Amino acid sequence: MLISLHLLVTCQTLVFVSKLYPQYHVNFQWEILPQAIAVVAAYSLVSALFAFSEFSFGYFIGFPFFSMVAGYLWLNCFSDFPYDHRIAGISACASIVALLVPALFLKSPLEQRWTLSHAAFDHILDAILLLSGMTLVAGAAYNFDVAQLLRLISLDADIYLARDALKFPKPVDYLLGITASTLLPFAFACFVERHRAARAAAALGLLFLFYPITLSKVALFSAGWIGLTALSARFIEARLVAILSLLCPVAIGVLLTVLSHLGVLQRPLAVSYFALINFRMMTFPSLAMDYYNEFFSKNELTLYCQISVLKALPSCPYHEPLGIVIFNAFGIGGYFNASLFATEGIASVGPWFAPLAAFAGGLVLAAGNRVSAGLPPRVVLTSAALLPQIFLNVPFTVALATHGVLVLFLLWYITPRTPLQQE
Repeated sequence: MLISLHLLVTCQTLVFVSKLYPQYHVNFQWEILPQAIAVVAAYSLVSALFAFSEFSFGYFIGFPFFSMVAGYLWLNCFSDFPYDHRIAGISACASIVALLVPALFLKSPLEQRWTLSHAAFDHILDAILLLSGMTLVAGAAYNFDVAQLLRLISLDADIYLARDALKFPKPVDYLLGITASTLLPFAFACFVERHRAARAAAALGLLFLFYPITLSKVALFSAGWIGLTALSARFIEARLVAILSLLCPVAIGVLLTVLSHLGVLQRPLAVSYFALINFRMMTFPSLAMDYYNEFFSKNELTLYCQISVLKALPSCPYHEPLGIVIFNAFGIGGYFNASLFATEGIASVGPWFAPLAAFAGGLVLAAGNRVSAGLPPRVVLTSAALLPQIFLNVPFTVALATHGVLVLFLLWYITPRTPLQQE
């Protein structure tokens, strides 16, 4: 019932998007509405996979992908772009099934051939706090001044220009991504589980300080989001938390928009929330699939040469990040950095072979299931709380390396199970 409600709210969000952002080539038409409803209703049968699966890391990441494809299938009915929408829609459905089957159902525990002692594990957690502090200092040394501090009170478009101007050395850049996305959330989750309130608060405080350094809105809200996830996981079953973590923010945006149309609420407040949550965080990944299908139906596929180590090859047709390539082609929407489905799928191998790329991604998520098996679901939820948005908005390989998902897998694997299960 919750998943069905989420699909309904998602479709209503996209109706509002077509009215508020017509420049994104989404032309809502009443005569096409029955077709769109039929497509999403048929697609909703895929949600049965979630009903018959227990919670796992793959469940937590798979549900946002499921939601993204639902949004794309709705947009696919109204898109102005002239590519073959039928093939693209079939490919998207096949891709999500190919990802979900291994991600939801391959989760047998991986034998721990090496694990940390309790004392060594405590040292690892403290070392994460120390490394995070050092990373913040290094980042501030390169990109922080009084003018930047004044920007922190503003969340308007100027902050994007300021963020694009930030330059860090590669090692610092990687450390900023890994510590903010995975190391600090992991440390916080373990501190909470071990009832170490002071260290847990320190982890959240350090996480918030990444915003002045990176000017990332994800960093601004991540501390509060991780804390809310940890609190919810204490009282609500893990699968429900995974679904509600998407449903509630989007439903609030729809409600605020309706209230503003009725004159009950001031329009600027509703528009600001809708633009940040419903449009930028939830609709953009689906829109990216539409834009990538259009661009790569007329241009060369990347054959994975967008990966940094392959980009220098003479045969690679694109030497800029794909987000910039798409922006230069359409001139709208900022940089469409996109998910596995758009980047490793549509852009790299085209719609016919995109399900194979999704299946490979599902196997990687299944590896996350196996290395985290035996950990309390709330630890997995909290330590991976930021990853759904990351997987939706960056290529799969970038999430694994730059944002430290592989590092998180290693930490899950070596985490001693017994102490974390003690209350």
